[in-house]
Amino acid sequence: MWLIFIGIALCIALYGCTIQKSFGRMPRGERLERVRQSPNYRDGKFQNLEPTQQLTNDKPMIALFFKMLFGKRLDDAKPREALPTVKTDLKSLDRAENVFVWFGHSSCFIQIDGKRFLIDPVFHSASPFSFTNKPFKGTDIYTSADMPDIDYLLISHDHWDHLEYRTVLTLKDKATKIVTGLGVGEHFEYWGFEPSRIIEMDWNDSIAIADGFTLHCLPARHFSGRFLRRNPSLWVGFLLQTPSKTVYISGDGGYGKHFAEIARRFPSIDFAVLENGQYSQNWQYIHTQPDLLPETVRDLQPKRFVTVHNSKYSLSDQHRWYEPLARIATVAEHDSLPLLTPKIGEKVDLDEAGQRFERWWEMTIKN
Repeated sequence: MWLIFIGIALCIALYGCTIQKSFGRMPRGERLERVRQSPNYRDGKFQNLEPTQQLTNDKPMIALFFKMLFGKRLDDAKPREALPTVKTDLKSLDRAENVFVWFGHSSCFIQIDGKRFLIDPVFHSASPFSFTNKPFKGTDIYTSADMPDIDYLLISHDHWDHLEYRTVLTLKDKATKIVTGLGVGEHFEYWGFEPSRIIEMDWNDSIAIADGFTLHCLPARHFSGRFLRRNPSLWVGFLLQTPSKTVYISGDGGYGKHFAEIARRFPSIDFAVLENGQYSQNWQYIHTQPDLLPETVRDLQPKRFVTVHNSKYSLSDQHRWYEPLARIATVAEHDSLPLLTPKIGEKVDLDEAGQRFERWWEMTIKN
């Protein structure tokens, strides 16, 4: 009898959580009709380009969800002291500077040829519950108040560690346009953003966003959903062509044939932002595994690249906080891959090919 009462109480608690506005809203009306017309939407949900098992074990999704939020982590899953970071005054940047600034995990800022882009900003908890998945010590030095006016807010998909309710609300008056995958705009409209500011794209759509600027929406191998329902909206990568540069942003996702196809279409990528971290044997196909990240780089052949999805939150229970950077740095040195390793907040000059960065995580481990 007690088990029944506990089960009922848990169901009531979960329902109470999911009706919170921060969970967003499923596509409806005209937006749902557009979603259904996508060639990538079948059997009531979006599908990857190739067969993709979301979980490579026999545990139910809800069990892994709670383990991710509340489960035990490896020793050093989180740093023991504050990470070294840099506080760059973004508001004082000259619009003529071409720079990239990483805020930890997948959040970053790009100013290029006079336009400003903010990608997947999460400045609080990477979770529906504010007491879980808090940022590592020292990594929460940026907030929405530190952001200058943004021309384009790019959202790769609607997971909590890429689309955070509190962050986007505080950016409402700073971001001119929001660009994201099909269906994700429903969350923004539900949260009070004007529909005219929201641009939703399908894979391989392209739009001219300004004179000399084209934004391409590209496939990724991942999934979507803010709680139990899977894949109601589209997960995407972006490629930005500007008057001077081509910049690729992978979004979340596992290795797949789409990288070679992207390289075929765009054979000269100046700068790439690639997923690296929160990998697990449970998620072999939906997150980039460390042994396949070098293959991604070799497929794309970027002139320079950084890796993200690390160093701010502990979402995986199968690697220490520093391992994603340490592993790719070792391979990059051995194989002469053009990896850059800026600290959180440190400016990357997109025009300076010879810029060098420290292996900053090693100093933290030694201490």
